Amino acid sequence: MISVQEAFDLVVAGFSPLSSETITLKEAHGRVLSEDVTAKVFHPPADVSSMDGYAVRAEDVAEVPVTLTQVGESQAGGSYDAVVQTGQAARIFTGAPVPDGADAIVIQENTETNGDQIKVLTSAPKGKFIRPKGMDFCDGDVLLKAGRLMTARDIATAAAMNAPWLTVRRKPRIAVLATGNELVMPGEPVGPGQIISSNSVALGSYVAACGGEAINLGIAKDTEESLLECLQGAKGADLLVTMGGASVGDYDLVGKVLGDQGMDLGFYKVAMRPGKPLIFGRLGDVPVLGVPGNPVSAAVSTIIFVRAAIQVMLGMPTSSATGETAILGEDLPANDERQDYLRSQFSQDADGNPVVVSAKLQDSAMLARLAQSDCLVIRAPHAAPAKAGDRVEIITLAQGLLTI
Repeated sequence: MISVQEAFDLVVAGFSPLSSETITLKEAHGRVLSEDVTAKVFHPPADVSSMDGYAVRAEDVAEVPVTLTQVGESQAGGSYDAVVQTGQAARIFTGAPVPDGADAIVIQENTETNGDQIKVLTSAPKGKFIRPKGMDFCDGDVLLKAGRLMTARDIATAAAMNAPWLTVRRKPRIAVLATGNELVMPGEPVGPGQIISSNSVALGSYVAACGGEAINLGIAKDTEESLLECLQGAKGADLLVTMGGASVGDYDLVGKVLGDQGMDLGFYKVAMRPGKPLIFGRLGDVPVLGVPGNPVSAAVSTIIFVRAAIQVMLGMPTSSATGETAILGEDLPANDERQDYLRSQFSQDADGNPVVVSAKLQDSAMLARLAQSDCLVIRAPHAAPAKAGDRVEIITLAQGLLTI
């Protein structure tokens, strides 16, 4: 039985970034860039007004009140093409180009108009209410780096950069196979001794949330023949995730069948709770992660290992350390040799700091506890007793795209 860190390192080392593809900007949400995105324009494209008012020469309005003559106007999508001379002003609107000769904007609230005569009541220094060309970014600036997960904000930025096409990592294809005679899909009749297969549905959602594409191989019965038949669907996948059948019972056949098919075993069993009976290996060209069948064990294994594999394939940085902590709201006993992941909920102390309290029952079959949790409290192997008020490492159950 190896440590979580050893298992994590072996899983990460077993993958590499996938090939790239070009997509349209409207398809980019949740995708990961494989190439930097470079601006093709200046933003704004010229000196523009940030207010409605009048474009003037700052020296003309240094002493007020003063009356100027309006000689034209500039609006967004148009411009005043002549030069603003001494004693002149051009009507201007927000986002419109500042005419040549003008170097300040007087807002309309600080003026009085009489035909083309504009009485300026407040002075405006040079540059007042002007957004200079390239204030946001310039042609050639690299604003979005390879490895970035594209959000709506990034898409808006790329659009402003005039980048209608993006080069991204191909979505990892994750084959998902549930195992067990007792399993039926949601909505199907539930016979004696049967249960709903929540894992296969959940794992497909987890994969999609991480940026992958799930391929549901169905449910394999607890026979070698059924497992072999279902495994045929994993050919060409970037990762096969099996659920259940990874322990040592008479009907836990996944390890045996994969071994008989020539799987190169990386490890079996990890010192963690939940999730101990975890398999990692390679079957031909396809990496394999065999996660436990208990739903919480499957979820925690996915949070730690499946997500890391997908992140590597997408060219994203990954780490086993979360860097997140919270204040413990209760005493916790010393831990044994397995790393614990305790389903926990947030509250706040009097100062607004996040405080975590773990569920009293942590059985790995209790899926509702996971749905009610905000985070997992991490307890290292052989951790000493912890007191309320101590800081503990956590995994929040809403990280990036992945919301557990």
